[in-house]
Amino acid sequence: MPRHDVPSRLWNAGAWLRSCLLAGVVFVGRVLLVLLAAAPCALGRLVAQLSPPPAPPARRRTGKPRILFIGGTINHTTQLHQVAAQLPEFEHAFTWYYCDGVLELFRKLGWLESTALGDKLRARCLAYLQSRGLPLDLGGARGDYDLVITCSDMAVPKNVRGCPLVLLQEGMTDPEDLIFRLVRALRLPPWLAITSSATSLSHAYDRFCVASEGYREHFVKKGARPETIVVTGIPNFDDCERYRKNSFPHRDFLLVCSSDIRETARWEDRPRFIREVVTLAAGRAIIWKLHPNENVLRARAELGALAAEALIYETGCAEEMIANCTVLVTQYSSTAYVGLALGKEVHSFFDLGELRRLCPLQNGGASAARVADVCRDLIRARQHRPIPHATAAVETTLSPAPRSV
Repeated sequence: MPRHDVPSRLWNAGAWLRSCLLAGVVFVGRVLLVLLAAAPCALGRLVAQLSPPPAPPARRRTGKPRILFIGGTINHTTQLHQVAAQLPEFEHAFTWYYCDGVLELFRKLGWLESTALGDKLRARCLAYLQSRGLPLDLGGARGDYDLVITCSDMAVPKNVRGCPLVLLQEGMTDPEDLIFRLVRALRLPPWLAITSSATSLSHAYDRFCVASEGYREHFVKKGARPETIVVTGIPNFDDCERYRKNSFPHRDFLLVCSSDIRETARWEDRPRFIREVVTLAAGRAIIWKLHPNENVLRARAELGALAAEALIYETGCAEEMIANCTVLVTQYSSTAYVGLALGKEVHSFFDLGELRRLCPLQNGGASAARVADVCRDLIRARQHRPIPHATAAVETTLSPAPRSV
């Protein structure tokens, strides 16, 4: 071994050991938190069952029906913006992702910084909304909404419970681990799972708009009620061909879209992953697109030590990068679906056969209109008008039939 390689290898070994120890401590803490929450949550459910149902909120008698769009990550927020554009006849208000109760306490203590409730991702959401002049109602403070739509049911605040709620799938969900199974078995709030693996477990929504028939089956297996699920496609992943027309300057490279695994309290051997990427590249240029939630300083230091020639992007349109790459390497990223839709050589921590089964419908960008129709149906139901069956509500209003990738 060359002498100059010794410090680098020692640094990598130390980083790997620290990562293992931290992941172990965090995992034990997550298990303890879930177990400690079991009794209070069971007591809360019992009290709720014995208490009289709350009076329904007062309904507006005049004016346009009002819809609250609860953003979050940029992916969440841009999807909801597209749906809002398909609902011009309603009054809109947008907010960042928010919560209440003990979760709000955790947020104020800074314990949720790696989630959509953290200050960093909230600031990005707010900047997006303000830059486009969208009407704001942060935290849904004005209330009295006829419909609420969100891309995450990890937190469903009290001020929107009882209001018709549409959940729109954000993208790929995280792997189901022991924490997820405990949360589901003990019927605990989904946020205790920390990751998106618990998406749909709140059961607080009236309709759940999903990406494909494969995902419909996926969420039913998780425990979602089949009658609430509507296959609409999802706006940010339903027309991948459009990304081929772009101004990204690079071509024919290996692209890595890494995930925020460590930032969401899970273990990852990043040095090993980087070495595997370098081997796979076999001399081809490497471009590394960091997840928006990653620790940038740490990621850059690791890449500088093990893949010094790689071009690193913290921002930019990952989908356009994918359109120009030859090989796409992902971890738990929804960008794998873009690569599959565009016929790229894709590597993922997930089984590729399963990803092809789940792949979002490619319907030429019709998903936002389909989700908007689901929203209209729920508002009609609130106004005591007939509402068709969940699936039929979409199938009879849009033409071309979607195709699976």
